[in-house]
Amino acid sequence: MSKKPIIVFEGIEGSGKTFHIDNVSNYLKRKKIPYLKIREPGGSRNSEIIRKIILNKKSSFNKNTDLLLYLSARSENIELIKKNYKKKIILIDRFIDSTIAYQHYGMGVDYSIINKINQFLLKGIKVNFTFLNIVNSKNMILRLKERKELNRYDKFKMSFYDKVQKGFLKLMKKKKKNTFMIIDSNQSINDNKKIVINKIDKLI
Repeated sequence: MSKKPIIVFEGIEGSGKTFHIDNVSNYLKRKKIPYLKIREPGGSRNSEIIRKIILNKKSSFNKNTDLLLYLSARSENIELIKKNYKKKIILIDRFIDSTIAYQHYGMGVDYSIINKINQFLLKGIKVNFTFLNIVNSKNMILRLKERKELNRYDKFKMSFYDKVQKGFLKLMKKKKKNTFMIIDSNQSINDNKKIVINKIDKLI
């Protein structure tokens, strides 16, 4: 594995993925290790503009428009990723697996369409490791209630998030065992912080 890997943090709303990517980011900063941190949708300037459109509470796109907007945001990030690929550690808050979990397993968009556009956009760029953060419905609801503001994707029915999380788990089963780790965010957050950082040390 590259010592300048692409490390992705995946999971449904309230699963703790953003908490962990921020913690890892601070850890690398303290160690003065060069890294790039982006989120999807978001990251580059144009991708952040698309993010605001997608997540706006007043937006009501159909599932195909949603998919194309997410992939458009990814397209705007590709040059940023390419520029830093194998030069810096790249941390990404949601990436390819999120598109498949949400748009295919959650919304029913044809997998082959998602896969084809991803291949076209990525052109050989590969994720080295994935942290999948999972959460039960009770804790997810509690954590969403603590947020100051909810976006459009925070307000779907629980059945939708259940389909998405099961989709994520199906995707992990297709990966090699040394390329992912499942973090049970229903457990102690401090214990999980140590687990994630210990794995980061091994990856870099």
